[in-house]
Amino acid sequence: MEDKSSKDTSNKKNGKVILVGAGPGDPGLITLNGVRALEEADVILYDYLANPSILQYANPAAEKVCLGKHGNSRIWTQAEINQDLVERAKTGKTIVRLKGGDPGVFARGAEEAEVLAAAGIPFEIIPGITAALAAGSYAGVPITHRDHASAVALITGQQRAETEEQTDLDYETLAKFPGTLVFYMGITTIAKWSAGLLKAGKPAATPTALIRRCSFADQQSWFTTLGEVGELVQGKIRPPVVVIVGDVARLADTLSWFDKRPLFGQRILVTRAASDRDKLTDRLTRLGGNVFSQPTIQIAPPSNWQDVDDVIRQLADQDAAAIEWLMFSSSNGVHYFMQRVMQQHDVRILGRTKIATVGASTAESLQQYNLKADFVPEQRRAESLAKGLIDACTSPQKIVSIRASRGRDVLAKMLTEAGHDIREIVAYEHTDVEQPDEDIATSLKNLEFDWVTVTSSAIARSLVQMFGDDLQETKLVSISPITTDTLKELGFAPAAEATSYDMDGVVAAIMEAVSS
Repeated sequence: MEDKSSKDTSNKKNGKVILVGAGPGDPGLITLNGVRALEEADVILYDYLANPSILQYANPAAEKVCLGKHGNSRIWTQAEINQDLVERAKTGKTIVRLKGGDPGVFARGAEEAEVLAAAGIPFEIIPGITAALAAGSYAGVPITHRDHASAVALITGQQRAETEEQTDLDYETLAKFPGTLVFYMGITTIAKWSAGLLKAGKPAATPTALIRRCSFADQQSWFTTLGEVGELVQGKIRPPVVVIVGDVARLADTLSWFDKRPLFGQRILVTRAASDRDKLTDRLTRLGGNVFSQPTIQIAPPSNWQDVDDVIRQLADQDAAAIEWLMFSSSNGVHYFMQRVMQQHDVRILGRTKIATVGASTAESLQQYNLKADFVPEQRRAESLAKGLIDACTSPQKIVSIRASRGRDVLAKMLTEAGHDIREIVAYEHTDVEQPDEDIATSLKNLEFDWVTVTSSAIARSLVQMFGDDLQETKLVSISPITTDTLKELGFAPAAEATSYDMDGVVAAIMEAVSS
């Protein structure tokens, strides 16, 4: 009789492998189930076709292993990947195998699943958007169309046959196929398979589209015919490329939108702290920018919470002298202070206190805690905030300013001179990043960026300290006149300056400069 308890115990020793389709490139195209798997993973094995930006969704504690990248590091063999998946899963860990596109479409997902099944390793498969489907949305080349193609064939351009006389493809059948042909991994063998189709009777005038890095910010498209595609490529177009052969390739002029966005093709370096860059990066990306990140400053909790906790106690103590105003000069200040409040009390302790923020984005951060700012100046400047409060208050007020460990002192100075009792509290540390990413530094030296964002004076100083004269030939965009003055003092005049001193203003300044 089978010992079920023994079998169950054995199974519990093994972990689990989740094969996740990362989609064609755009990190927003991964599925919700894929994101959840990344959040739960102990280890993530990812290949070069999976956009590494997707790792932003990963469990911060997860081990992340790149399986190689052409030109940078050795590509793991499939046998090595299979063995590693089994060995890691046997330690009881949850492994995510992150694969470009869909695991079941020319991604060898089935082979990995077979190996796991044979080893008794539990596994799941989460599909992803494959490049052929993405091409219709991102390159204007739908693979099916009521008037042009009612069938589609997905074909690999990498065959196991090793001689010119041998092939796994039935060119006679493919040449007569009544629909669209989509070739994956076919750019290096394009001369061979295009010649095979032509020889089998496929018309040389058949429209053909090549889409490289589909859905990435640097997506490229070429449009030609089957008869001329081999001459077009001639080693000049590098993978990853999907090639679409059929009448649907004519539709790109009408249906394409991705490459018509106002910042398409612009390479933009965002230099804000890692915790701050998402909103700016998202805005630029949605407008077509190819956005890179090099934090020049880093944000961390204060080394000592004593002053913050003292203010929280005063706010919570109904008998204490009232704090009449809290001022926040950044979203980081809001988050660090409010998270500390929530650890000890809740938002009710702020019921008697008015709140002012330096700008609209900081006020938006308050809303995450169900709080509304009582005063927000029209211009995002410390001077505007101070002047607004001075005008609004008819008598001296007790004001607490929540700020970073460094920054301008103009706010406290103006309010003190106006007779107010102001106390400045450091809610987060603000330090420079000392070493840039090597690839970013090389790209900047080689003039590969069109724009570099500069969104504070502190960032300006750290940026110049980090890159020096390599910034001279790159266009800088400044968030405000104050930041511009700092850049000029350092010897770097910006090419554009925001007229509204926030992230929207930075984006608008780049767009205006690009369109002029």
